[in-house]
Formats: sequence, structure tokens, C-alpha cells
Amino acid sequence: MINSTSPFTRQQLSTAQVMQAVMIAMVPGIATLIWMFGWGSLVQIALGTLTALLCEGIIMYLRKRPVSFYLKDSSALVTAWLLALSIPPYAPWWLIVIGTAFSIIFAKQIYGGLGYNPFNPAMVGYALLLVALPVPMTQWTTPATAMTSPDFMTGLHYIFEGSLLLPDAITSATPLDVVRHKGATSIAELWQQNTSLVSIWPAWIWLSLAWVLGGLYMLYRRIITWHIPVALVASLAITSGVYYLMNPGHHASPVFHLMAGATMFGAFFIATDPVTAATSNKGKLIYGAGIGVLLFVIRTWGNYPDAIAFSVLLMNLAAPFLDYYTQPRTYGHRRAKRGLPKKS
Repeated sequence: MINSTSPFTRQQLSTAQVMQAVMIAMVPGIATLIWMFGWGSLVQIALGTLTALLCEGIIMYLRKRPVSFYLKDSSALVTAWLLALSIPPYAPWWLIVIGTAFSIIFAKQIYGGLGYNPFNPAMVGYALLLVALPVPMTQWTTPATAMTSPDFMTGLHYIFEGSLLLPDAITSATPLDVVRHKGATSIAELWQQNTSLVSIWPAWIWLSLAWVLGGLYMLYRRIITWHIPVALVASLAITSGVYYLMNPGHHASPVFHLMAGATMFGAFFIATDPVTAATSNKGKLIYGAGIGVLLFVIRTWGNYPDAIAFSVLLMNLAAPFLDYYTQPRTYGHRRAKRGLPKKS
């Protein structure tokens, strides 16, 4: 029997429970990365985890805060995992260490810690690495669908000793890289002439579907709402679809934009960060749509093939503005009728 009056609210999950649910949702994507590209991503996750815990612990100690209490909320782990899953599996070990340390110290703790950071920490670290160290950030390996990926020990060798000298036989550009640097070649000719694009395309489709599966799990657990992912995907599909219809020989199809790169990973796991994203439902729709449009604009006319990090960071700037102008009406507040003053 319910003795209280409406509105009813469900019991809120703790920060640790939310972060743990997000990490569980990443499992399908992690498994697909290992299946397609080898064990490198798992090693990157381990390195990122150790770095994040160490940096978070040191900062909490210096701030005279209870170290174990803040480490248990798992927010540092989520940041490390997001960054580790965004970089090439066999990137040099110091890349994930630098990126994770910068994310925790400068993008999170320098603002006061979880809840105070205006920018997504993982994407700040990713943007730093991409701008400062573009060569190792673009060395993706050929998916196992086209060639056998390195075994575990060979992968460790590449990460800790020879990651900048990966053999050409196991490296490949991402689909977005190939299309971005196609030159005067039409899209149809590109698919016919570039056998590597045809061979790596299925792997990226499977990876995108794995991220969608994880996103659906978070929706089921009510960790996130549908507004940002749906708005992001819809705006990217509509924008790319308009340009594709105008010039299909020059612009890739909406399906390509949705399945290539980190679109689905960004839509469900990065753009939905509750701290740096818009919080009202209307604001979330505008926020997600803005990311989708920026994704297409930067991919098409910018210098970077995949632009999820820059798109999210730019919309992080707009989140407070969106929240201010899309605040929902306070429960119990009665609006005045048009032309009549409000009752005192």
C-alpha cells in the first residue's frame, strides 16, 4: 500500500552503480574489438585503469580527501575505459598513460572533481592526443575479417616496444580515413577500386552494432535516456542524407556515416555523460542534434576524419546555455493565462 502522494520517484542508483552499469554495457564492444583487432584494447584498458586510479588517488590525497571513498565511485575507471577504447589497440603504452593522466588531472580534478568538470574528461584527453600525436593515433590494425590479428604476446611487443613501427601488413586506415582522402575519386569508384575498404567495412559494422547493444542495455537500466542518442543519430542521418541526395558521387551515404568510426560509441557512451551534457529533455534533443550536425561538418570539411571528440566538446560549451533556456516548468507551478496577471 502506498501512503505517500504523487509525484512518485524511483530509488536513485549510486554513482558507483551507474558507473559499473556503464562498464558492463561496454562489454559487447570490448569483446568485438578483441575479436576483430586482437588483444590490444584489453591491454590499453588495463594501462588506462592503473593510470586513472593512481592519478585520482594522488589528487585526492593532496586535496586531503578520503582516497578510497572517491576511488570506489568508479568514475575514473569509466574515463580510462572510454579513452582506451577510442585509441588504436596497438598504440604505444605511453599514449594511453599521457591521455588518461591529462583527462583525470586537468579535465576533471582541476575543476573540483566529478560533477564540476564542464568538459567530458575522456574526450579532452583524446583531443589532446589526436592534435599533439596524430601518427600513433591513426595506426589502426587490419580487422581479423581480412587478416589474422597479432597474438597476445606479439601485441604486447608492439605496445611496449615497437608500436610506432607496426608492419604495413597489419595496419590499415579506418573507413572514414579512406573516404576523407579519396581525392577526386567518386564514392562508387572508391568502393570498386579500394579492396581494403571493402574488407574492413564489415568489422566496423559489427563494432557499431555492439555499441548499440550496450546502449540498449543502458536504456533498459535507465542509466541514460533516449533523447541524446536518437537526436544525434537522426541529425547525422538527415544532414548526411541531404548532401548524399544532392551529390551521391562525392558524399557518403547516411548508413556509412552511422556505421563508420565512433558514431554509435559516441552517441550512447560519450555524448550521454550526465555531468557535461544538457539535462532537460528538450535541451538533450538540441544537444544531441548539434553533435550530429557537427560530426558531419567536421568529417566533410574539417581536418579530422572522425570528429566525435571535437563535436562533443563544442556542445559541452553550449550545455549550460541549453539548460538555462530549456528548463522544465517547476512541478506545481501554474502558468498565468494569456493576457491575465499571475495570481499572487
